[in-house]
Amino acid sequence: MSEHDDAAAKSLTTATAEEPIANPGLPAHLPRPTDVDEAKEKRAERQVSTLFVLSALLSIGFVVSYIAFPVGRTEDGEDQTVYFLGYSVPHLLLGACLGFALLFIGIGAIQWARKLMTDEEIVEYRHSAASSEEDRKEALEALFTGTEESGITRRPMIRNTLLGAVGLVGVSALVTLRDLGPLPGSKLAHTVFELTDEEPVWVVQDVTGTKIKPEDVEIGQLINAQPSVFYDEEDGHPRFHGTELLQEKAKAAIILVRIEPDQIRHIKGREDWAVDGIVCYSKICTHVGCPISLYEQQTHHLLCPCHPSTFDLADGATVIFGPAARPLPQLPLAVDDEGYLVARSDFTEPVGPSYWERG
Repeated sequence: MSEHDDAAAKSLTTATAEEPIANPGLPAHLPRPTDVDEAKEKRAERQVSTLFVLSALLSIGFVVSYIAFPVGRTEDGEDQTVYFLGYSVPHLLLGACLGFALLFIGIGAIQWARKLMTDEEIVEYRHSAASSEEDRKEALEALFTGTEESGITRRPMIRNTLLGAVGLVGVSALVTLRDLGPLPGSKLAHTVFELTDEEPVWVVQDVTGTKIKPEDVEIGQLINAQPSVFYDEEDGHPRFHGTELLQEKAKAAIILVRIEPDQIRHIKGREDWAVDGIVCYSKICTHVGCPISLYEQQTHHLLCPCHPSTFDLADGATVIFGPAARPLPQLPLAVDDEGYLVARSDFTEPVGPSYWERG
C-alpha cells in the first residue's frame, strides 16, 4: 500500500468513527430578496393572498355554474344542456372553475413556501422507526416551530384567504353530491298499494304475477311478492313505463312469510293484519334500502345482506341487530271473495331507508 493510499484510509477511518459520512459542508446561505427587502416581502404576501382569493372566486363560480346551467333532460324529454361549438358549456365551466381553483391554491402555497417561509438549510440524520418520548416531544416542538416559521400566525391575510379558498373548494365538492339523484321528498310515503281505495290490489308472485291463496303458503315459507296493479286489469296494458315502472316496483316490493299464529306477537292495533299466520312486510331495508330475503325459519329472523341488519318477523319486524333504525313497514292483509290475498290499504309509514327529511 502506498503512502497516499494509507493516508486516505486513515482519513476515511477517522470520518467513519465520527460521522456515517464525512460532512461535505453547506454552501454559504444566500438570503432571498424577500428576506432583506420589506417592500418585496409585502408584495409577495399580496401575490399569495391574491391567488387564494382567485381560487375562492372560482369555487363560487363553480357553484353558480352548477346551479345556473342544468344538465340532462327535463321531464318532457327535452335536452336542457347548453352547447357551444359542440361542447357542453356546463361541463366546460365546471371543469375550468374547479381546476383553476385547485391550481391557484397550489401555486399560492408554492410561492408562500419559496418566498415567505423561513429559508434555512439543515442536516438531519436518519433514526430508528420507533420514536422515544423525547422524540415525540421534539416532533411537537418542531410542529409548533414550523407553524411559527411559516408565518401563518403572523400573516392573517394569507391565513384567512387560504382558509377561504380551501373551504370553498370543499363546498364545490359538496354541491356535486346533488348529482347522486333527486331528493326523495314524500315519494316513499306512498306506493301503488294506495290504489286499494279504488280497486282490489292482489298480492301476487313477483315473477309470474300469480295470485296467492293462504293455503298455498307453507309454514316457514318466504315468498317474494308485489302488487297486481302494474298492468290494467281490463286491457292488460302497463300502467307505468321505463324508469317510473322500476321505481314503483322497487317501492312496492314485499315479502310474505307464514308463521305459526301462536308464535306471532302482534303490534298493538295490528292484530288483524295477518291472515292465518301470513304476515307481509316491505322488502326494502330501513337502513340504506337494500332488498332483503335471507330468512331463518326457526328464529323468524330476516337478515339484510348488506350491513347486516336483522329483523324479527314474528315481532312486528323489529330490529334486533344492526344499523337499521326502525322496523320494516308492515302491509295489512285480507282475502277476497275467492280466497286470494289482497292488500287492505297502503303501508301506514314510509318504505325504504331512513333519511333526514322524515323529521
